[in-house]
Amino acid sequence: METKNLPKKIHILGSVGSGKTTLAKKLASKLEVPYYELDNVVWKRHRAGDIRRSEKEREEYLNTLIDSDAWVIEGVHNEEWVSKSFHNAEVIIFLDTKYAIRNYRILKRFILQKLVLEKSNYTPTLKIFFKMFKWNRRFEEEGKPNFFEKYGMYCNKTIVVTNKKQLEDLFL
Repeated sequence: METKNLPKKIHILGSVGSGKTTLAKKLASKLEVPYYELDNVVWKRHRAGDIRRSEKEREEYLNTLIDSDAWVIEGVHNEEWVSKSFHNAEVIIFLDTKYAIRNYRILKRFILQKLVLEKSNYTPTLKIFFKMFKWNRRFEEEGKPNFFEKYGMYCNKTIVVTNKKQLEDLFL
């Protein structure tokens, strides 16, 4: 697929460890557009500690991003505050990576972050590490069904991807 035919507004959704950030960076680079992590819409990042944005700040910030001409937005969030992003996206990529693979990636990421071989937006503590497994399970049981129930109206522009081969065939 040629770059000129690729969409310029892409929303990537998936659980922790599904490959959202990796895919977002690759697509944004290929398309020469910015990419944004929804976690950074929720949180103001500071060295002294992250501060959660108010609902109004979060909504205004997200609106600023999605009102631009081109973007790749990625995140696990599929709550109501993200609905405008789904609406404005030309394509929604739902990464449905196998549960066991996501768990492996959570472990691998934690080790690499602790060895300072991989950067993170947060301090990689044991507490966060264990929460990631909990978030991964919650996404599997609640987040995934919730997305398809709430945002099924976008099925015509949603691509469900379960493996790297599908991604390479589509975009990369």
